Amino acid sequence: MTALPPTQTIGVIGAGTMGAGIAQVAAQAGHEVWLYDLSAAAVDAGLHHISTGLDKLVARGKMTSDHKDAVMGRLKPAQDLAQLANAALVVEVIVEKLDVKQDLFKKLEDICPSDTILASNTSSISITSIAAGLTHPERLVGMHFFNPAPIMKLVEVVSGLATSQDVATTIYDTATAWGKKAVYAKSTPGFIVNRVARPFYAEALRVVQEGGSDFATLDAVMRDCGGFRMGPFELMDLIGHDVNYAVTNSVFDAYYGDPRFLPSLVQKELVNAGRLGRKTNAGFYDYQDTAQPIKINDYPPVNRSLERIDVVGDCSAIASLIAILKTLEGVDLQIDENRAKPAEIKIGSAVLKLCDGRFATVRSREEGIENLIHFDLALDYATTPRIAIAKSLQATNDALLEAVAFFQRLGKQVNVIEDLPGLIVMRTVAMLANEGADAVHQQVCSPQDVDIAMKNGVNYPIGPLQWTKRIGLSTVYETLKGLGQSYGEDRYRLSPLILKMVAAGRELDTLAEKD
Repeated sequence: MTALPPTQTIGVIGAGTMGAGIAQVAAQAGHEVWLYDLSAAAVDAGLHHISTGLDKLVARGKMTSDHKDAVMGRLKPAQDLAQLANAALVVEVIVEKLDVKQDLFKKLEDICPSDTILASNTSSISITSIAAGLTHPERLVGMHFFNPAPIMKLVEVVSGLATSQDVATTIYDTATAWGKKAVYAKSTPGFIVNRVARPFYAEALRVVQEGGSDFATLDAVMRDCGGFRMGPFELMDLIGHDVNYAVTNSVFDAYYGDPRFLPSLVQKELVNAGRLGRKTNAGFYDYQDTAQPIKINDYPPVNRSLERIDVVGDCSAIASLIAILKTLEGVDLQIDENRAKPAEIKIGSAVLKLCDGRFATVRSREEGIENLIHFDLALDYATTPRIAIAKSLQATNDALLEAVAFFQRLGKQVNVIEDLPGLIVMRTVAMLANEGADAVHQQVCSPQDVDIAMKNGVNYPIGPLQWTKRIGLSTVYETLKGLGQSYGEDRYRLSPLILKMVAAGRELDTLAEKD
């Protein structure tokens, strides 16, 4: 089977924001679309919402008035489910309740011919469970769009135990024809994105809970240094803490209490207080008109000369930082990369090392480095405007100032945070990579689809497996191993796939070649 041609009709059930968005996507691809909802007023509101959105595209010159009229002409309000009888594909976008969805699809089996594909946009309910009561469960598939559907590129094509491969392939090809980035996923809790993304929130929440830094500074580091479009705290405020916390609980429960997905008491308190984020004008941030400007905890300028820099060890994980050092004028730079251990940068009395999963204080003792300063991972040290650092308890304040002055000389804002394992970007990236690798190991999806899903479903700068390839699997491995030792929790256990590749002396090679 191939993509459904535009000559075939699409049915969408549920006229809320997501349902209307999916209907718009199908209509813009040339299909006649019947939009149904139990409430006729909801259908009218959904069509009005689509029209208003298209008017904005016309006003910006992204669409002609004639094209807009043609799209709206293909959108039809349905007063009865029976009007979807001739649809080649019916997409359900209703309440996230298993019994309600099962009842709807049983009705659709009686209405639609046997070759109609039935799809659910569920983000959390098992496709296998939804299909369980159907006469022909093989034609039910997950077609999970991301909000807002007309803008977000990703569609997860989710197969339950009974889903026909031909049906999944047709939906994959159809989503692609509609201009989306489609990925295949097995029906497991969270599918790809909602599973792999949990550490993005969880690790940041843990750092705040442990007093690592304030959330605004951590958001700035994750944006500027990590390259993420939004920091975890502002993103949780946007999503809504009730929604984000509920998804975390759902995944945690579905995986029988796996500590990897443990919900945060910090977020629970916000939910208990009714501070749900933007929707209530209060979450981590204050969104009222009277709110005070947000202050990022940037370190004040340090006036120190920089005369000599010594770099010793393997620089592969910080290659872009070394490239900047080579452009500095008036500095005696000595580089010796002939050692297998991770690189250390010596400036005066300070020894700077890319953080791993250990406390700088513990690493200082284990490696015999008194004035150890950890610095965080960056997507690109050449372009990041800031860097997070932390000192070991043994390090002098003078060593800290030398480290601050060093990064300020490179044009970076410096954020000094508490000494915690993996700081913020490194621990987050390592955990995202670990979860992505485990999804591959458990046959949920292909390695390529992990990266496609995270880049196009939640706008990560690069996929977590691509990032692993960039900094080296050994860096991720050592970080995760150190986190496990630092916390003594199963939460940080290594994916068997990573263990296997490290034991073989291999990178995750070809696992992330496809965009």
